Amino acid sequence: MTSQSNNVAIIGAGPAGLMAAETLAAGGARVTIYDAMPSAGRKFLMAGRGGLNLTHSEPLDALMMRYGAAESDLRAAVDAFTPDMLREWSANLGQPTFIGSSGRVFPQTFKASPLLRAWLRRLDDAGVAFKLRHRWTGWNSNGWLVFEAPTGRETVKPDALVLALGGASWPRLGSDGAWAELLRNKDVAVSALRPANSGFTINWSSTFRDRFAGQPLKTVRLRYGEHSVRGDAMIASDGIEGGAVYAIAAPVRDAVETAGEAMLFIALRPDVASDALAARLAAPRGKQSLATFLRKAAGLSPVAIGLMHEAAAHAGRKLAEMSAADLAALINAVPLRLVGVSPIARAISTAGGVRFDEIDEGYMLKRMPGVFVAGEMLDWEAPTGGYLLQASFATGAAAGQGALEWLKH
Repeated sequence: MTSQSNNVAIIGAGPAGLMAAETLAAGGARVTIYDAMPSAGRKFLMAGRGGLNLTHSEPLDALMMRYGAAESDLRAAVDAFTPDMLREWSANLGQPTFIGSSGRVFPQTFKASPLLRAWLRRLDDAGVAFKLRHRWTGWNSNGWLVFEAPTGRETVKPDALVLALGGASWPRLGSDGAWAELLRNKDVAVSALRPANSGFTINWSSTFRDRFAGQPLKTVRLRYGEHSVRGDAMIASDGIEGGAVYAIAAPVRDAVETAGEAMLFIALRPDVASDALAARLAAPRGKQSLATFLRKAAGLSPVAIGLMHEAAAHAGRKLAEMSAADLAALINAVPLRLVGVSPIARAISTAGGVRFDEIDEGYMLKRMPGVFVAGEMLDWEAPTGGYLLQASFATGAAAGQGALEWLKH
């Protein structure tokens, strides 16, 4: 057990910070959580607005592959706090979970708020203190933490510090990425913060944008190079977004940032072969309008037909003049020229952050003994599906455990 004389400050009241606090309090440390927002877990609550996807049920080796280049860096933390352990933790808070049809794991209530309330009660019972509306602005010349608080400037000198300030997406909820420059000023290497699980901009015609912005493309397949994913997408006024787009976003983002554009292909009827589509489209149209014919013969929605018109127009063609074979080919390979990445403030999550070679196995900064880093501040990214929260919980627990071990020496 760690002596109660050991005071630990945690900056950031999101999943990583709260999990670090629970781990530290269980080890006997006196913990205070600081956060700039008026309440804890604001981004956590937003993430659960459409159903809180805590983790994923796929085998651990397959799950770890979702973290790409950071797989080996995150492996020890996730091994120590696995998806099954996360589910048990949630159940112990009175929030049992279930596995959805896609393998994603949700609380039975499907909501974030009951889980967060139960968690905050547990932390309160463990003696964890909260200081909200405390915005961290760095260190003073004596190495003390400096906060801008409702009562003015406050300075704090903890025995250990866990930083869990999140990335730079959804800044209105508190994660604005301002910490990056504070750490760079301490010679900590921080990879540039970039949007992850983001949408992309497209130069839509005004006709298409005005008519179809906000409409979904259901059960489509997106393809970029060797990458392919199925799901739903959403037409935005300035481009395209949605779950399927986010799932393929990382390689597309890299291409757009490097070359200034990328070509994405959408299969509107991925379960119907082109020759079968061509046979249907070769039937006489009669007096039907082209839109009605495409809707009945190919099962296309108005937005899908509009997307085909948009792509044909960019190629200097008209759908009405295309052969059945050409229409069939277009249906399952609609080209979209992506010319930009949606701003990081609109992204689901953040890529980049503190490089893993800057921390030791206990998640402590090598250049700053006693300072630990967890969650989305670290240089990793993952698709939606529970992977983001899983790594945030796991690295929070790892940083908390690392701080406990460090305090013993």
